[in-house]
Amino acid sequence: MTAADPPAHHAGRGFRNPHDPTLRSLRDVWRWRRTARPAPWPAWIEDPPQPPPARLGPGEIGATFIGHASFFLQIGGRCLLTDPIWSMRASPLAFAGPRRVRAPGQPLAALPGCDLLLVSHNHYDHLDLPTLRQIRRRWAPPAVTGLGNARHLAKAGIRGARELDWWEATEVAGLRVTYVPAQHFSARTPWDRNRSLWGGFVVETLAGPAACVYVAGDSGWCPHFAEIGRRFPRIDLALLPIGAYAPRDFMRTQHMDPEEAVQAHRALGARQSLGMHFGTFAGLTDEPIAEPEARLAAALAAAGRPAAEFTTLPFGATLVRPAGA
Repeated sequence: MTAADPPAHHAGRGFRNPHDPTLRSLRDVWRWRRTARPAPWPAWIEDPPQPPPARLGPGEIGATFIGHASFFLQIGGRCLLTDPIWSMRASPLAFAGPRRVRAPGQPLAALPGCDLLLVSHNHYDHLDLPTLRQIRRRWAPPAVTGLGNARHLAKAGIRGARELDWWEATEVAGLRVTYVPAQHFSARTPWDRNRSLWGGFVVETLAGPAACVYVAGDSGWCPHFAEIGRRFPRIDLALLPIGAYAPRDFMRTQHMDPEEAVQAHRALGARQSLGMHFGTFAGLTDEPIAEPEARLAAALAAAGRPAAEFTTLPFGATLVRPAGA
């Protein structure tokens, strides 16, 4: 590739997946919806209450599971929110679309702050305007996202979001944030498919104890995980999706199943991983609600890895681990 050539994931007016460029058309979506036989989910789950997260010092890493891909993270003494959605539906409509079967693990008011907002891509289950408006009114944090997504955040009053291409980095809120590749796609309407970029984040401390957290966003299995692991060889904690994988023939290019998530964990070389993107919104996937966690445990055991190396948190619970340990 010469200096004038575009990166492999750029495609004229939008973006593409260089690993597997397969696109699902609206016809494919309608075919899935028409023929789907989704496993029944409960109408509502009342999770046991969890203590609100305390503000941690720079020597600790904290991860509080809010639900789906939403985490409250602490690294280097800073507080972050990833793909926050507190709304009842992951949808542009208040009366239709994937619906919560459980409350967010913690209310926004229980969080000790938000110094930085990370939005991985523009799907409604990751970029939720009503929640972003609440965050802006409460904390007005700076935001980092992928190319083409700042215009969506601006609709929530979050202006000046830093847009990054894959492998680009920025320093914000006392942290270094690198936007890293994923195997996925973007769209908020039938007319803007792949016009904005999707990806994950690697967050590193700039001062004090060294710490590194990887947030995958949404991704199918791909060689990107091994490349991320090579470029960031000391990932303390990785947040990896384990759900929304069924039916497999439709979902494989956009969502990992639990067995692939274990492969991604090992390719990254992460010291510890937490599962996400499961058990929250009915209508996003066909698998049973409890299956992702059960298959994750089985896949980890089959790989001969300790259970604590890659696990899930109860909704609202917090993991605290020393930075660099």
